[in-house]
Amino acid sequence: MYPFSPPPYQSIGALQQLERLYETPRRDRMPCLLLHGDSNIGKTKITAKFRRSHPNEFDDRTGVERCSVVSMQMPPTPDQHRFYSGLLFELGAPHNAAAGLASLERLARDILRRVSPRMLVVDEIHHLLAGSYRDQRASLNLLKFLANDLQISMVLVGTRDAVLALQTDAQMISRYTPFEIPRWRESDGLRRLLAAFERVLPLRKPSDLARREIVQYVLSARGGLTGEISALLNNAAELAIRSGDELIDMTHLEHVCRITQ
Repeated sequence: MYPFSPPPYQSIGALQQLERLYETPRRDRMPCLLLHGDSNIGKTKITAKFRRSHPNEFDDRTGVERCSVVSMQMPPTPDQHRFYSGLLFELGAPHNAAAGLASLERLARDILRRVSPRMLVVDEIHHLLAGSYRDQRASLNLLKFLANDLQISMVLVGTRDAVLALQTDAQMISRYTPFEIPRWRESDGLRRLLAAFERVLPLRKPSDLARREIVQYVLSARGGLTGEISALLNNAAELAIRSGDELIDMTHLEHVCRITQ
């Protein structure tokens, strides 16, 4: 397999939104973002790319490593204790996971103040819906509290169900700007995606993946989802190499689709 990330033209709008939040001066009510879209559309790759563009920096004066963007996942069920434990884990902070909620919260807030992040990214936010209404409210209040307490922008990432999760709280809906990552459709953007993919694959012969026949087949076979398209072309490339063909054509794509259905 040949891992491939979507090129910037597919995610440029989302990256621009993230950068705008990142550059916002600290204030009492920081702007926040809800990045949502179908599963396997590339949301997590986008936030990971943004995270890499803002690496940690060591402050020689204070001896503290500054972490400008902190990224974590919402626990599978909304639980404040597990949330803070997961946050501390991502911060690389040793802690007793069995400690009380108040202790974990105090430790997390103390470390966050020291590393001074400008943004907290919480992926899989749709996991909120796995809990009771009371648990959902408690987790939403936790997110509001952290954003206000630390004066940082929050970025919540999830499927379209994430919108439903936030709709239970009028304050959250008013504060979080929704930004949808749409599915691919037949367009110059999709053709550029396939052409960019071809450039990074170690095939000895040209495949012309951007031609109309392949574009339409890939789109119909994988529903316009970036991750599904990536898997299809990766598997087709592997098949082409093993067979000695050294290029991807319709035969390889159709074979991969048959064996993966």
